[in-house]
Amino acid sequence: MNITLTGRNIELTDAIKTHMRTSIQTLEKYNMDIISVSVVASTQIKKGKDRSVVEFLINLARKNSIVIEQSDQDLYAAIDLAIARAQKAIHRIQNRENEHYKEGINEAKIQSNTTINLNEESEAMEDEIIPVELTLYKPREVEDVLNDIKENKKLFEIFIDNDGKTRVLYKRNDGRFGLY
Repeated sequence: MNITLTGRNIELTDAIKTHMRTSIQTLEKYNMDIISVSVVASTQIKKGKDRSVVEFLINLARKNSIVIEQSDQDLYAAIDLAIARAQKAIHRIQNRENEHYKEGINEAKIQSNTTINLNEESEAMEDEIIPVELTLYKPREVEDVLNDIKENKKLFEIFIDNDGKTRVLYKRNDGRFGLY
């Protein structure tokens, strides 16, 4: 990666140059073939105030160039803001290239033309029903069911009482038992 640092109406000190270089090298983590980065730092006077302006021109292989212009009262702050915007732009390009690949219509047509046996697929999707022999429940006393719940530490038991009614005996939150 070629790095070009230029100062217009401003002298670039060694500290500014090293800050720019280290900031630019953070762009390498995206593994996007960066050909060159050109940085132009300048000062402007707007409304009687001096402002530092940093322009980044990032040339990427086989892609459009990224141009970022950032201004701030402090040159270091302008560099940091411009690098943050450059990282966001490169990250966006990288995501578009790697993760967001859209399948074309022709690929979808080819994939849909594969032969599928619908009968086999529908049989495979049906729930499998396993017949179970039912044991006839004889009527039970409430005390017997209560003893079963206490022994097995169940929360409830459904049973048929001596009158032929379906009943539910359950353990309440207060530790006592309820009967429906």
